[in-house]
Amino acid sequence: MTYKSPVYHVISVPIEKIEPNSYNPNSVAPPEMKLLYDSIKEDGYTMPIVCYYDRDRDVYIIVDGFHRYRVMLDYPDIYERESGRLPVSVIDKPIDCRMASTIRHNRARGEHNVDLMSNIVKELHELGHSDAWISKHLGMDKDEILRLKQITGLAALFREVDFGKAWKVADGKAADGKTADGRTADRNKKEVRKEEQTE
Repeated sequence: MTYKSPVYHVISVPIEKIEPNSYNPNSVAPPEMKLLYDSIKEDGYTMPIVCYYDRDRDVYIIVDGFHRYRVMLDYPDIYERESGRLPVSVIDKPIDCRMASTIRHNRARGEHNVDLMSNIVKELHELGHSDAWISKHLGMDKDEILRLKQITGLAALFREVDFGKAWKVADGKAADGKTADGRTADRNKKEVRKEEQTE
């Protein structure tokens, strides 16, 4: 059977049957949202929203395209012109794979939020996925995964980290209250955010 990408099966869905996911770590500043509105106003919707169809609830859950969805909700002129419907491309994947797909879409555009990214790493670990799985499916290296784990401060996330003999992990921190690289969790979080702002 010949594989066909989801984009070849775009459907028109009433926006009332579409809802955001609970884990998207992407955020867009107001000026960029206004630019997105201007783009949709001038060019129309040129890319579909990527969704998972929840058959039990008869709703489409957004995997990628939340801000294109928001434009229709926030701007009555767009809603009216499009008759309250959005183009949707459907993917059928379990929740962990949908999380990974959302992250890949965001990272491919250079967009992500550190706090929410760290929560996704936490959730994927709680679903039983290893650092190797996260690295492969989210496109992260080991250092990045470690930094995101440090932000959550949960000891359970460090079960795959090879600490030196001098380290004693207690409640996600060493005995001196520092994280695995010798910094406090608050300091590490600030530095990660600073790196994100300078990228």
